[in-house]
Order: sequence, then structure tokens, then C-alpha cells
Amino acid sequence: MQEDDEQPVIAPSCEQLIDVIPNPFVVIDRNYKIVAANRAYQRQYGVGPQGVVGRTCHQVSHHSDVPCSQHGEHCPLEEVFRSGQPVQVMHIHYDQHNREEHVQLQASPIRGEDGEVLYMGEFMQVVKSHDDDVALLVGNSPQFLRMTSLLQRVAPTRTIVLLEGESGTGKERVAEYIHHFSERRAKPFVVVDCGTLGEQLIESELFGYEKGAFTGASVRKPGLFERADGGTLLIDEIGELPLVLQTKLLRVLESGCIRRIGGTEYKQVDVRVIAATNRDLRARVVEKEFREDLYYRLSAFPVKLPSLRERKDDIPLLAEHLLGQMPDGEANLPLSPAVIEALLSHDYPGNIRELRNVLERAHVLACGGALTTDHIVIEPAMRSHSPGMPGTVPQVRASRRRGVPPEAEIQQALDACGGHRAKAAVRLGVSERTLYRYLRSLDHEA
Repeated sequence: MQEDDEQPVIAPSCEQLIDVIPNPFVVIDRNYKIVAANRAYQRQYGVGPQGVVGRTCHQVSHHSDVPCSQHGEHCPLEEVFRSGQPVQVMHIHYDQHNREEHVQLQASPIRGEDGEVLYMGEFMQVVKSHDDDVALLVGNSPQFLRMTSLLQRVAPTRTIVLLEGESGTGKERVAEYIHHFSERRAKPFVVVDCGTLGEQLIESELFGYEKGAFTGASVRKPGLFERADGGTLLIDEIGELPLVLQTKLLRVLESGCIRRIGGTEYKQVDVRVIAATNRDLRARVVEKEFREDLYYRLSAFPVKLPSLRERKDDIPLLAEHLLGQMPDGEANLPLSPAVIEALLSHDYPGNIRELRNVLERAHVLACGGALTTDHIVIEPAMRSHSPGMPGTVPQVRASRRRGVPPEAEIQQALDACGGHRAKAAVRLGVSERTLYRYLRSLDHEA
């Protein structure tokens, strides 16, 4: 029998329940409006409930007046209301001090009694904040954002990823990005380049070997699959993998087991594989140089990396980032409009790797000062076939190579470089041999 003074049980409110969650958590309606937020979310993105509740999620965490999908990111809210299924993505958020941070989002539908999705519950975990000083990927062009939108979706999963793109587009950097924003980020990230190793070396590198397996195998050596256990293995230039090893790789991907060369026992490994190639694997399948079943196993989630000429809008940002990574590179910044115009005039068939080389040379020539157009030198073999922008330095230098610069200009270059012919040749936009021959001809004429 219930006592008269017994108090009725009062159920906790939504706010009280979500405050138990230690990480930022928010409830959002189909119109992007925040209807509830726990204390952790309020601390991260506002000053209290009045700072976030009633506002849109993109205003609070993205500091944007439009949904994140309009900026190239994959919107979990739109996905949850469209499919009714949970979703995981990576996003870039901005805290209340406008500092950038990368967060892993886990979004789930909240349904009414009739099963209709009424709200989305979103749990977030910061995996890279403003305290991290290394940017893995740099850019904000539409092509770049489309790529990162795919990476944000696949990073939190265990799916095999195939990175396709020209040489120099940053495939290893993209693989690091996927690893860094996955649950494996605390485990090893291991790289093997099939394009630089012979068949026997690739096999021993990937799978390891037992002592005495072959001449010179004086000790047991674990392979890269074992070293990457729990983490991520990037197999670069997968198109160069010999057919016999393609069969062995497929077996590992299907079973999760490896066997060292010369060994008899299989070892279970937990490795996420990312493959990368600058070759057309479909064509190699047709040519019977790549196994069709392995291709389909690897291409579950293909990501095409745009070439630098397809994302030229990113060149100024990339240039400043690359210079900032060089010793004393900050002295070369900010870049002048003329320098940016000169950088934009080239198509960069070598992509980001070529841009880095151009900037390294410019950094050396600038001798710790601001960069000028005279420091932006692009080798003839590296030059694109398309004409440069009118009036830009590369176009002027292309015309100079048809002949030799005036004698007075050569003397000025030599004086500026302290008589150093190689540096003077770079400054003039001609080869050192051409400059040497011309100087010899002047001597003979004298």
C-alpha cells in the first residue's frame, strides 16, 4: 500500500538526459533549427542555450547562412531525413572563437509514434582542432570540396578506398586524411610504393618472410600488413603490382589473413587498405594486366583526385601553405597580385609536386625577401602547351627562349647574382649552357 507522503516519480526532461552525454550533442528539426543542445555543445559553439537553441545548425557550427551542402560538404541532416537511416561523416566546424576544427559526426533519426522522422540527433567528436598545426589538405574550390565531401563520408568507415589521379595530385596526403579522420588514427599509417620495387621486394615488403626463406633472409621480418595491424595501409601505384601478387593481395582482402614468405602459418591482421594509382585500371583489366575481381574489390569506393589545372582557384592558397612550410618561408608572404597571376598562368602537368618545386626555387632566389615575378621560373620541359595569360612572366620568358636576352640584361643578372652563372641563368629564364655559350661568344668577339 502506497504511503500518502510518497512523492510521484518525475521523468527527466530532454535537456537533463542529453546533458549526461559528455561530448557535444544536439537535436535538430528538418528546417535545420536546433531544438535542444547539451552543455558540451553550448560550451563549444555558444555561451548558453539562448546562444544556440532556435538558430540553424549551419549558423552555429559552420558560421554560414546557408546549409553545409551548398559548400560542398555532405549534410547529415538532409541524409537522415531523406533515408531515415543513421549516417557518419567528417565535417569542418568553427567554435565560438571562430577557430577551425574537424569533427566526426554520428547522426541518427528521432521518430514519432507513427515512425515518421521528426528530428535528427547528432553526436560529435573533435578529431582535429585549432591546436593541430598541420593541414592535411588545402583548398576551397568546388572540385576540391566535392572530393573532400566524399572523403568525409568514407573516412569513418572500414571501406576500401581507391584513389585515382594524375601523378603529383597528393594521393598519399589524401590517404593520410582518411586515416587521420578514422577510428584508426591512433594506429600506424603505412605506405608501400609498388612503382619503385621489383616483384620479390614487393612481396617481401607486403607479407614479410621467415628466416631462411631465401638467400639473405638471415632473420624473420614482419611485412607491412603486420606493421599496419589496427591501422591503415596505403598501396601506392597499385597498377604496377604483378599479377601473381594481385592474386595474393585479393586473398588477403577477402580473408584478412597473411602468410610470410617461407612460412606455413596464417596470421590474422586488421588492416584498412587504401589503394592509389595514376593508371587507368579499367584499361589494364581489359588488357589482362590487372585482375578483374581485384579491381572490383578495390573500387568499392573510388575517389578521383582533381588535377591542379582543374582547381586553379586553389593555387594562391596552396602556394601560401607550401611556402609557409619551408624554412623562413613566411618571409616570402604575402604574395603579390603579380606573383599570383604568374603562378596561375601555368597548367602544372606535374600538379602540386610541380607547384612545390617552382615555389622552392623561388624561395631560394628571393634570398629571404618578398617574392617577385622574376623569381617565378618554370622550366621549358614543364611548360604547358596552352598559351599563358597576356602580359604574364611565363609568356614573356617563353618568347625570350627563342633568342638570348640583351647583353645589358645579362650583365645585370650576373651582378645581382654575384657572378653566379647558374643563378643568373635561372633569373634570365635560359639554361646555364645557353648562357655559358653566349658569354663565350662575347669573349671571342672581344
